[in-house]
Amino acid sequence: MRFVRRVVVLALVVLMALSVPVGAEAAVKKKGVSAANFSGVTTALGDVGAGWFYTWASDKQGIAAPSGVEFVPMIWGAGSVNAGQLSQAKSLGTTLLAFNEPDMGGQANMSVERALELWPQLQGTGMRLSAPAVAFGGDTAGGWLDRFMSGAAARGYRVDFIPLHWYGGDFSSAAVNQLKGYLQAVYNRYRKPIWVTEYALIDFSTSVPRYPSSDQQAAFAKNSALMLQGLSFVERYSWFTLSTSTHRTGLYTGTTPNATGVAYRSVG
Repeated sequence: MRFVRRVVVLALVVLMALSVPVGAEAAVKKKGVSAANFSGVTTALGDVGAGWFYTWASDKQGIAAPSGVEFVPMIWGAGSVNAGQLSQAKSLGTTLLAFNEPDMGGQANMSVERALELWPQLQGTGMRLSAPAVAFGGDTAGGWLDRFMSGAAARGYRVDFIPLHWYGGDFSSAAVNQLKGYLQAVYNRYRKPIWVTEYALIDFSTSVPRYPSSDQQAAFAKNSALMLQGLSFVERYSWFTLSTSTHRTGLYTGTTPNATGVAYRSVG
C-alpha cells in the first residue's frame, strides 16, 4: 500500500507539472509575426527568430512552422464562430485570439453586443483567451473595447489579455514613445497583459496611405522591438507582417530579409 500511495502521489506531481492553468502565459519568446503562406515562409519564420506566429485564421493556412515556433489560432469574426473552427483552434493551440478589428467596417465589423453574445462559445474552448483586437482607441472611455470589457465584466466572462494594433503616422524617432504611451494607457485602464498583434509605421490620415522610407521603417522596427522587449506588461508582439507579398511593410521577399527584416531579426 505504501508503494501504491507513492506511485499515486508521484503521478499527481507529474500531472500538475505538465498542466498549464487558464490565464497562465507559457514561456514563449516575445517576438512573433503575422504570416500568410508564401514560397519560403518556413525559412523566413526561422530566420527572423520568431517564437510564435498567427495567420488571422483558426488553422496554419498550410504553413509548416519551424520546430519551436508556436502557432496561435484566431477566430476572425462572427462567421468563424462555429463548431468546426473552434474545434480546429483548440486542436492547434492553447491560446485563442478573438475577432480582428470588430470596430472596422472592412474587417470583422461587429457590434459590442454581438461579440458579447458569441463570447461564451469562445470561452467554452477552455483556451487562454484574448479580448477582441480593436483597430484603435483601446484606451478610450466609452470606446468599442471599453464597452466590451465592461459588458464582459458585468456578465462574468473571462478575458485573459488585450491584443492591440498600432500604426504610427509620425515617422520620426518619437514614434517609439508614442507606441509605448498607447500601450501604457491601455494597460493602466484594464490592468491586463498586452499583446501587440499588428504594428508598423503607416500614416492613414490621408486618402492614400503614406509610408516611411526604408531607413525610417527599419529604425522603428529595431527600436520599437527593443522597447517592447523591456515592457513587463507586454507578453508578446508581432510585426505586420512577414512577407512583402502580403503587404509592403513585410520583412521578407521570399527568404531574403529587407532592411526592416534585418532590423527586426536583430532583436529578441
